Amino acid sequence: MIRVLLVDDQPLIRSGFRALLDLEDDIQVVAEAADGEDGLALAQEHQPDVALIDIRMPVMDGIEATRRIAADPALTGVHVVILTNYGMDEYVFEALRAGAAGFLVKDIVPEDLLHAVRVAARGDALLAPSITRKLIHRYVNQPLRTATDGLLAELTGREREAVALVAQGLSNDQIAERMVISPMTAKTHVNRAMAKLHARDRAQLVVLAYESGLVVPNSS
Repeated sequence: MIRVLLVDDQPLIRSGFRALLDLEDDIQVVAEAADGEDGLALAQEHQPDVALIDIRMPVMDGIEATRRIAADPALTGVHVVILTNYGMDEYVFEALRAGAAGFLVKDIVPEDLLHAVRVAARGDALLAPSITRKLIHRYVNQPLRTATDGLLAELTGREREAVALVAQGLSNDQIAERMVISPMTAKTHVNRAMAKLHARDRAQLVVLAYESGLVVPNSS
């Protein structure tokens, strides 16, 4: 059973999402909140698998709520998916840096919402190739951050290769095919790279890949 927390200041959005999610045999909405502060408290209380969190709310916005969830060792199993009306804006990038596993636009079709919840629950990033291309564009003219330089030196050549492929939006199966290895080995390379770079999930791994210069914009 996938346990979901809904955090949005619009009751209609919450009720609509809940009605859809509760129809599924493998998904259960365990709690709802109207702001990030209550959402954080409910995340600590219920330990959901997935937290669907609106990016703009009163009291505490979705970015700060995401940052606090990601920073809490007791909430490492909570995968945050940001909800937004605005598409790929600066707030979404900040949410990814804060620890979100991905984002959804609120006018998403029901089938895609259900798929996204299941993808997030198993720890995969909600970053399709089209989203990755926008991430690349975002970093084209940005100065590189060097805070991860020392950590990058700890990656093996195969781990670097795997991270570069993750940053192109490839799944573990696609990485395995590209690197001519098994999917399990591909997953191992990705997980070890995440641990060495202190990335909470694949979404942060993509951000780190571009910010560090491991992947150069327009090179993929």
